[in-house]
Amino acid sequence: MFFSALILTAGLQAQIQTPQSSPFQKIEQKVGLTDVTLEYSRPSMKGRAIFGSLVPFDKIWRTGANANTKITFSNEVEIGKTTLKAGTYAIFTKPGVSNWDVYFYTDSNNWGAPEKWDDSKVAAKINVPTHAMNMEVETFTMTFDDLKNDSATLGILWDKTYVGVPITFNTDKMVSSNIERAMSGPTAADYYGAAVYYFEAGKDIKQAKEWI
Repeated sequence: MFFSALILTAGLQAQIQTPQSSPFQKIEQKVGLTDVTLEYSRPSMKGRAIFGSLVPFDKIWRTGANANTKITFSNEVEIGKTTLKAGTYAIFTKPGVSNWDVYFYTDSNNWGAPEKWDDSKVAAKINVPTHAMNMEVETFTMTFDDLKNDSATLGILWDKTYVGVPITFNTDKMVSSNIERAMSGPTAADYYGAAVYYFEAGKDIKQAKEWI
């Protein structure tokens, strides 16, 4: 009887939900023709000294809390002079006093920083300056700033520090390709699709044959 009661108590306790100390946030942003998704957890200062203390200088940081901070691009982009293929990447940083190294890492399934860092998994790396802010940001925040058709800045804010990571999008290349394809006339696939639709819908069979 006691054992059954103990199991029941444990089951009830397992159902209790409590707030996360570092809440999860997901941001979806369209830049030009590219879909960008950012997922990260947000720790707060809670009276603690942050950079150079809680977050040491010159050491790899998970850039947030809990599981890896992840960013997903639906099309290839450019970080600095490096082309980053469409896909999902973990964002790691190495904070410094006046500059940060920002890494886009192909293995995004870690909890915190990788136990063993693998340089071959660094798809892109960029060094960016820090900017001191007049205000204090209590909760770790990431943003998409300076939005344009072909660029955006990934903002990282905490305490009184702001870091901006410039990202270039190949919007003009994609739009130009779409325009050239449309202006060159229908493709064989377009004719085929239209003919099949007309045939299956019982529409103008003569027109369908002409398209075929």
